[in-house]
Amino acid sequence: MARIMEHFILLSEIPIQFKIVLFVIVGIFILAFLMVVLKYGSLWLQAWLSGAHVSLLELIGMTFRKVDPRVIVRCRIMACKAGLELTTAQLESHYLAGGRVANVVRALIAADRANINLSWKVATAIDLAGRDILDAVQTSVNPKVIDCPDPRKGKETVDAVAQDGIQLKAKARVTVRANIARLIGGATEETIIARVGEGIVTTIGGSLTHKMVLENPDKISKSVLAKGLDAGTAFEILSIDIADVDVGENIGAKLQEAQAEADLKRAKAEAEKRRAMAVAREQEMKALVEENKAKVVLAEAEVPKAIAEAFRKGNLGIMDYYRMKNINADTSMRDSIARGGDEKKGE
Repeated sequence: MARIMEHFILLSEIPIQFKIVLFVIVGIFILAFLMVVLKYGSLWLQAWLSGAHVSLLELIGMTFRKVDPRVIVRCRIMACKAGLELTTAQLESHYLAGGRVANVVRALIAADRANINLSWKVATAIDLAGRDILDAVQTSVNPKVIDCPDPRKGKETVDAVAQDGIQLKAKARVTVRANIARLIGGATEETIIARVGEGIVTTIGGSLTHKMVLENPDKISKSVLAKGLDAGTAFEILSIDIADVDVGENIGAKLQEAQAEADLKRAKAEAEKRRAMAVAREQEMKALVEENKAKVVLAEAEVPKAIAEAFRKGNLGIMDYYRMKNINADTSMRDSIARGGDEKKGE
């Protein structure tokens, strides 16, 4: 009691101003403590009761680091309850990197339950790469079926033509399982669909007749599956099943018809070319005839000149000239008689 009385005596000796300042400081600390308890107390208590202890200082630090404490605490509780050793620093680091922390934790829990070897580093890398790690783990446990072709792309069947020219329309269903080891850098479902479609077209195109494909549709699935189409992808193909095969158009007949039409057009073009050349040749010959006629007229015009020149030189007498005229007249008469006889025969 004596000591207590001494303390009271000492406090009573402190100036009133210092007492006010002391009470204000203590009040501020108490108020700050109450605010911290009100804001983080429920989260701290929830983590402590779940066995995933998170200190108040860590919760306050998360707020300053722009990390949602509720997400981190919830994920840490899930991990601890599942028996996974994940620190708040790991969860915060992935959160700050832009990852989906809750998705990664659920994926790790699912992988642990399914005895799939998946580490925190690999899971976060897959998540940051934009892949849905939880869906990948679920797909590795429960394989899913992919339609080929994808009906969402607007195409219902894979069309191919057998060697006999008949078109076949096929639908396939591919059962795949996610391969966690190849998920980073592996191709997506679109690659699987494209490769399976290519394999179907190749198999149908290599068949001698469309009847062979209709009789054994499993030939397509076996041939396509043997090609190892899942290489370099994030999936493992378990089976390829041909859901439907329908007969389409007779592409071979259409091609032959189109070829025949093309040959006909080419033949008509060649005939037209030859006709045009013949017409041109005919016109050339007519022009040549007229040219020769002109030459004959020119030559006949030289005859009177030659006769006059012969008279001047004394090489032709007057009797010779009249004898020539008589011969010409006699020839003209014979020609007239001959033309008259030909006309009567024609009648």
